[in-house]
Amino acid sequence: MLSTTRTLPSLVGTLSRALPTASLQQRRITSGSREGLIPPHGGKGLVKRLLQGAELAEERKKAQSLRRVDITTRENGDLIMMGIGGFSPLSGFMGKGDWQRVCSEMLLQDGTFWPIPITLSVDAQVAGSLRADEEVALYSEGELMATLQVQDAYALGAAEKQFECQHVFATTDTEHPGVKLVMEQKPVNLGGPVKVLSEGYFPTRFAGIYQRPDESRALFAQRGWKTIAALQLRNPMHRSHEYLAKIAIEVCDGVFIHSLVGNLKDGDIPADVRVRCIDVLVDKYFVKDKVVQGGYPLDMRYAGPREALLHALFRQNYGCTHMIIGRDHAGVGDYYGMFDAQLIFDKIPRPAEEGKRLLCEPLKIDWTFYCKKCDGPASLRTCPHDKKDRVIVSGTMLRKLLSEGGTIPDHFGRDEVLEILREYYSSLTKKVEVKLHKAATG
Repeated sequence: MLSTTRTLPSLVGTLSRALPTASLQQRRITSGSREGLIPPHGGKGLVKRLLQGAELAEERKKAQSLRRVDITTRENGDLIMMGIGGFSPLSGFMGKGDWQRVCSEMLLQDGTFWPIPITLSVDAQVAGSLRADEEVALYSEGELMATLQVQDAYALGAAEKQFECQHVFATTDTEHPGVKLVMEQKPVNLGGPVKVLSEGYFPTRFAGIYQRPDESRALFAQRGWKTIAALQLRNPMHRSHEYLAKIAIEVCDGVFIHSLVGNLKDGDIPADVRVRCIDVLVDKYFVKDKVVQGGYPLDMRYAGPREALLHALFRQNYGCTHMIIGRDHAGVGDYYGMFDAQLIFDKIPRPAEEGKRLLCEPLKIDWTFYCKKCDGPASLRTCPHDKKDRVIVSGTMLRKLLSEGGTIPDHFGRDEVLEILREYYSSLTKKVEVKLHKAATG
């Protein structure tokens, strides 16, 4: 083996404590970007491994004679992100040096900030038969996706997998869906550069939503935006999400509603349903030229704070200057504190070289809800009233109420969105139990 209502003065006024020292409207990062947008992460521009034209045809032909390696949907999403430049500056799956340093220090070997290992695993028998620098063909669900030049192969036993889980997920509990996936990985990781040959079904199934970073950047430049806040979504967009987006619009040039269209855990609502919900909200309740909607091909890792950092990193590649970080961002169960994903931004390494630092900044916003006495959306920073006056329902609670036919509290979701969700749940033949946790119940 190889070694649109846009009058939110009360909350916007409190944002000064959460925002960087320089005014958002004054912040203009022009280094490395002719459009005047924030430069891609890593200081190398957009590193895109997706082949096109004659080069693509030639590599596809060559791949037919290569050893076949089947990859998971998570690995496939990571691969596509490397193809389109979303994971700049990565050019392939991580070798052992990068894997170990990313886990323990959140840095690549060359000192570039990176919060989560991007790896590909295979059976020991496959790894043991590979030659140095051998190329293999990567397949996902039967489709040829890429070729990989194997430059490193390193075993991950139970101890190494627990090391990764403890650093990335802050737990080794296999009830955590991210930990479970890592512990079930095959025993050897392959590292090396990739040539990506396909984006899979994403461009067709999510036509008009799925985007490459150069496409979102072109849209932002066309609109003259310089400060852009990304809103991460893995749940249907409810009123709190809507409020977060409108806060961002108040202090930035625009908001990028960026939905995960890869795989989620059982019981989560599929991407096509969530996209319909966002469509109706944007159409009816937002100023159109202040919003761009997009989708990206990753699976959720549910890594809480570390995943929040990854979300900010690849949003920088998409052209965003800010990442909205609210309550329990990318969390699951009770594994993380409600605002751990905000606090981690203050603790990350900051390399001396600007291009290697994370430049996309967090837009930290407190717990938001509808308050009956305030008669409108509010947050813990702006609402002085009791919990009984607040409509606090998480995405998890919403899924539980819908799956069990429960009553949705007034002012939690727009009627148009709830109609779509009720239609989806009524069509299900198999129900998945939705478990509540502390962050879901307040």
